Amino acid sequence: MNLSYWEIKQWLDNVDFTIVGSGIVGLNCALSLRKKYPKSKILILEKGILPQGASTKNAGFACFGSISELLHDLKTHSEEVVFNLVKNRWEGLLRLREILGDKALDYKPYGGYEVFLEEDSALYEECKEEREYLNQFLKPLFKKEVFSITENKFGFKRVNQNYILNNFEGQLDTGKMMEALLKKCIVENIRILNATNVLSFEEMSSGVLIKTTHFEMESRKLFIATNGFTSTLFNADVKPARAQVLITKPIKNLHIKGTFHLDKGYYYFRNIDNRILFGGGRNLDKEGETTTSFGETEHIQKTLKALLSSVILPNTPFEIEHKWSGIMGVSDIKKPIVDVVSNHVFCGVRLGGMGVAIGSLIGQELASLAD
Repeated sequence: MNLSYWEIKQWLDNVDFTIVGSGIVGLNCALSLRKKYPKSKILILEKGILPQGASTKNAGFACFGSISELLHDLKTHSEEVVFNLVKNRWEGLLRLREILGDKALDYKPYGGYEVFLEEDSALYEECKEEREYLNQFLKPLFKKEVFSITENKFGFKRVNQNYILNNFEGQLDTGKMMEALLKKCIVENIRILNATNVLSFEEMSSGVLIKTTHFEMESRKLFIATNGFTSTLFNADVKPARAQVLITKPIKNLHIKGTFHLDKGYYYFRNIDNRILFGGGRNLDKEGETTTSFGETEHIQKTLKALLSSVILPNTPFEIEHKWSGIMGVSDIKKPIVDVVSNHVFCGVRLGGMGVAIGSLIGQELASLAD
């Protein structure tokens, strides 16, 4: 790219902090750095024309784990680890709401339901039996009962006639959330360059040399907030996980309100603007969905549509208006990676599909590594 003197001087010279990725983590990292270093020059490099990955492509669940997910985690992790996971997710949601406000997020406390297919009756019975244990387990954090049982009031078919309700789960508008964060960064004089892909970086004695698709630049510190795309920059225990999503056209008199988890959380749906947003199905082809390529597959899309018509909207005509995919960063280990990569390079990645819940906290923690 043929850059002018003015462009280099204003955007690329004497940069104190460079952040790779303008998702939830990257923007919160930048805002935390600005608060700590008010006179610093902060630059965010984003490979997409909009925040790429999962931040603008997720379902907008303000959640911290369905009952079956938490029970599964307790089989593979200690109680202390699982409690801290929930604690961080809940505190992260509270922080996000405090930073942006519920109006800007279009936050709705409708609750979150775990719905069990008829063939998952054994899982439902297990969750029902362990419900009281989990409520006691989480009581020090929430002070009230988290999980309760409610009947099939939404008219779903092929499911157990009782759901398990998470009384503390809500929903938000992902687009409004990201727009509000971007506006805050602009107000705080944080520069963002879109359509700029970071190809590599090199540690130097006084900082980091960053090579992009358009230019090379130096920065005193580099923060990597690329989540599912982390392996393109350095080796880390982070696997990309694609999630496919579709959304209907508006449905007249839609009575479904809330966030819903189905089939051990492999599927999820919610109401938004009188529509149903429905995503998941990664379990149908885990190897194929371990990819950094956006797109949809016929098998998963066909399954989503079939479940939508037979389970969620069995007596309601609908049309699919749009479909997309997002890339998460996952691992068998639930804990995110917030760590020092080298003397001047740091990372905050592997959000495990919980970016909405923990992204603001991870961004803040990532920024603290600059101390």
